[in-house]
Amino acid sequence: MSLYFPTPDEYSRHNIFPGVSVRTCAAERLMLSLAELEPHAVVERHAHPHEQVGMVLRGRAIFTIGDEEKTLQPGDMFRIPGGVPHRVAALDEPFQALDVFTPVREDYL
Repeated sequence: MSLYFPTPDEYSRHNIFPGVSVRTCAAERLMLSLAELEPHAVVERHAHPHEQVGMVLRGRAIFTIGDEEKTLQPGDMFRIPGGVPHRVAALDEPFQALDVFTPVREDYL
């Protein structure tokens, strides 16, 4: 096991909603999460105290953050302040986004 180069079997994995899975890697104060959604899968409206920023890697999805809604595609970025409700709905293809959280989400370890 390396302190600096985690292997895939060391990532934490969770199914957080039907058709939605995350793989995470954490440092002391931040966490990287690869979120994957099957076509039409939904991350239901929720909020958490962690700040979150991310980038869409594959597919398209409708993001609702606070009272704003936008369809995002590869290369688009988003930011979600702590405590702001948000929801993500994948469209007709698999969707993948890279998320960064601070502080570390203990529920994803």
